[in-house]
Amino acid sequence: MIPANAGVTIAVALAAGVLAQSFSRQIRFPGIVLLLAVGAYLGPEGLGWVAPRSLGEGLFGIVEFGIAIILFEGGLNLEWSRLKRQEATIRRLLTIGAITTLIGGAGLARFVLGWDWDLALLFGSLVIVTGPTVVAPLLRDLRLQPKLKSILEAEGVLIDPIGALSAVFMLQLVTVPAVSTFAVGVGEVVASVSFGLIAGIVGGILLAMALRHHVFVARGFETIVTLSFVVLLFEMCEHVVESGGLLAVTIAGIIVGNVKTQVNEELREFKDRLTVLLVGLLFVLLSADVSFDDVRSLGLGGGAVVLGLIFVVRPIAVWLSTRGGALPAAERVFIGLIGPRGIVAAAVVSLTAEALIEQGLPGGEALVALVFLSIAGTVVTSGVVSRPLSWLPGLRLPKRNRVAIAGATGLAIALGRELRKSSVPVIFLESDPKRCRVVEEDGFPVIFDDPLCESAMLRARAELVGTVVGLTFNEHFNGLFVRNAVDEFHIPKAYLAMESLYGERIPGLVTQAQARVLFDGPRDHERWDTRWRHGQVSVEQFKYYGDDSVDDLATSHNVGSQEVDRYVMLSVRRQDRIEPMHVGYDVRDGDLASVAVFSPEREDAVRALARRGWRPVVTTLQKD
Repeated sequence: MIPANAGVTIAVALAAGVLAQSFSRQIRFPGIVLLLAVGAYLGPEGLGWVAPRSLGEGLFGIVEFGIAIILFEGGLNLEWSRLKRQEATIRRLLTIGAITTLIGGAGLARFVLGWDWDLALLFGSLVIVTGPTVVAPLLRDLRLQPKLKSILEAEGVLIDPIGALSAVFMLQLVTVPAVSTFAVGVGEVVASVSFGLIAGIVGGILLAMALRHHVFVARGFETIVTLSFVVLLFEMCEHVVESGGLLAVTIAGIIVGNVKTQVNEELREFKDRLTVLLVGLLFVLLSADVSFDDVRSLGLGGGAVVLGLIFVVRPIAVWLSTRGGALPAAERVFIGLIGPRGIVAAAVVSLTAEALIEQGLPGGEALVALVFLSIAGTVVTSGVVSRPLSWLPGLRLPKRNRVAIAGATGLAIALGRELRKSSVPVIFLESDPKRCRVVEEDGFPVIFDDPLCESAMLRARAELVGTVVGLTFNEHFNGLFVRNAVDEFHIPKAYLAMESLYGERIPGLVTQAQARVLFDGPRDHERWDTRWRHGQVSVEQFKYYGDDSVDDLATSHNVGSQEVDRYVMLSVRRQDRIEPMHVGYDVRDGDLASVAVFSPEREDAVRALARRGWRPVVTTLQKD
């Protein structure tokens, strides 16, 4: 048996936490439920490999450190523009919803379990929170409407410091029961909120400016400077005003996340990975500290309280918070049944129970057990009902079938026309006003903006885009465009136009962009654009007849430049499926390709295509 000590506890908790989350992602199971089970199994009442109490006071220092980073990361991912649009609903959920949850949770603990009002109110204040660590994974694969997703994410991030402050307030009322305590407690809460807001705004602006202009921040040090600054901000605020640090780091995260810096994406990736590490560590440590006997002693009443939270208190809180607003009934139902509790509830209840024990007050163990039971119950239920509920009318985004093309060049317009014929929605992103006018006259929607700017993809409704195509004259620009689209907006398919495939630089660019080389090979796109503008390009249909007598080449990038300069294979159709032609496409008998042909050399182009198994079937009118 492995001896339980501080070093082993941290090492085992870290490894188990990460592995549990990795495995849960693979099997699409709520990660926190698995973390709770792993922590209990590895804890003192299981294998005994994780002994949180061996850390002494360091346990709560680790908890506070982890919570600070997690709340900052949650704020980092909130977009201010979306928060602004749903400001009224979010504000009501954070006020009316929080108060209703506190009262409802306390009432359940009081009348179902028979707890004293002091302990019941503590429980109610602790289950106010939801949390980004449980809400974000739940929503990741549901493709909800941005409005609905923004409301749930914002509530999860912003409710955490509110719930922690309410728990501190209730704890003070419980431990120092006096009439004057209420006024003192209210004053402390107001002070914490005010100080946290000011400190968070100031700290966030300072950090954002330092990252943006590299003030005292050397290149390559951005992420570690941010980490150290967040921890320092949290601890300094906590030292000045108790619980002020939670709100401060959350506000700082929102500000840094909404100020454009060159390291924003790198910073988010680093924080995401660090958050996974910390969530795993904290949940394993905290769940290992829960007694099985305390959970069992709750009996059926504990389960009834959890069910009441899920199916009674949460729906009532959401109904009161959203009545008279613009939210449709389906969205209100979804929000009302999705309220998983997360790491902040687990951390704060552990700190609260420790304070009760130090004061010699009973109920700390039962409080911890009921909160952890609530975490498991709400996470499992939310995970089970979220996917069926997401199919309610109007909740999910339409299918990602839109194609976004950067660059309104001749070949881009030709490709767009072929896709449009098959009812594929096509939108162009172009910074040249003359080219914008050309595609608009052709009936295409166009975004007049720099395609590399985030605003361009947002205006193109990136959540509806399933394919991006980089088709400007600059192959480096094309690579940057598709790489940004894949990395920042998670677009599943990407294509980019190239002029050559020689040397190591170009294949590396394609690999980094996670894209395919557009058409049947590299082309001189400026030459083809000139031909297009002079009316020397026609688009014809060719069918593939595969047999042993033809040159079995899916692409032509390795044949003579004079031969391939006579045609460009734009798109290929197989049964009802159409997509842009690309290097490496697995051609099959019966495939139908749309080919841009250089009209003055059409006969030579047809012969060259025939050598590769492509025969003309339909010829469209030459471009006007």
